[in-house]
Amino acid sequence: MSSMNTQKPTPNTRQMLNVLILSSTLSACSTMPTQDKNDPWESWNRDVHGFNKDVDDVILKPLTKGYQDITPNPVDESITNVFSNINDIGVTINDFLQLKFVQGGMDASRFLVNTTAGVVGIFDVASMIDLPKHDEDFGQTLGFWGVPSGDYMVLPFLGASSPRDTVGLIGDALFNPLTYVSFFGGFAANAASAAATAVDVTDTRSDLMSSEKILNEASVDRYDFVKNAYKQRREYLIHDGNPPEDTSDPLLEDGSVDGTNDESTGNNTQNNPINTPNTASGTSTIHDPNAVTIINNSTTLPKEGATTAPVIDNSKHLLDLSPPDE
Repeated sequence: MSSMNTQKPTPNTRQMLNVLILSSTLSACSTMPTQDKNDPWESWNRDVHGFNKDVDDVILKPLTKGYQDITPNPVDESITNVFSNINDIGVTINDFLQLKFVQGGMDASRFLVNTTAGVVGIFDVASMIDLPKHDEDFGQTLGFWGVPSGDYMVLPFLGASSPRDTVGLIGDALFNPLTYVSFFGGFAANAASAAATAVDVTDTRSDLMSSEKILNEASVDRYDFVKNAYKQRREYLIHDGNPPEDTSDPLLEDGSVDGTNDESTGNNTQNNPINTPNTASGTSTIHDPNAVTIINNSTTLPKEGATTAPVIDNSKHLLDLSPPDE
């Protein structure tokens, strides 16, 4: 009678097999996000999101670090002011397209003051005389006239967007004088325009360097974190700080908005002006968009001591976060 030489796995072998199976399962779960019915292009969006992050890691971030090393803070601020001043042209046009005539007059005055007294925008003199920076773009103009946003989408190199805001980018380009320099200028003008755009992008990325660590540590799913922040921020901007009430918010058990109406002042005050984390998805809900001060269209900086969810700047589709609590 022949016997088969069957060797049972030793306890150590079984443990190793279990570890391998568990590791494979967890890895598969982590790379297969839940499909969102409100995000039909999620597969494409995640791929482009990853591509954009790779471009940022390989090209933009090293370039930005070099820029920070060689650029003194006063020069960096002056560069930001110059591009902010150019952006005020488009802001003013969008003001009038949205029938905001008083604000349009303020922004037109802001551009004239900074172009003259501020030496082509190097110095932000307008802010010193109570002419604040506003944030308007053609995507907001389309939203003002009732054009629906469409599904969330991620554009190569540009990042978070939507069909409406993609068309808005084209409109904003038509309002930017550098566009016409590129189209109708000679070789020298084209080179100067390309260099200016490169400096603008690098300067914008430089202003966001301090936020990246917070983004990486605060989000379980970076893609979902950026998507939700972008969509909420756009709604806030389009409705000028008074977005329509969302009674479907799963964070509110009674279906009401987390805020009360102050009848004495007519202002809406929030009961909970800080982030409400969504532990299921690792994202945050913005409950205090006013905790962010818009300095210019390519840089979004938080107010001192404010706590708020991330903010997406539409012109560059870049993310900025408030500093962590100390």
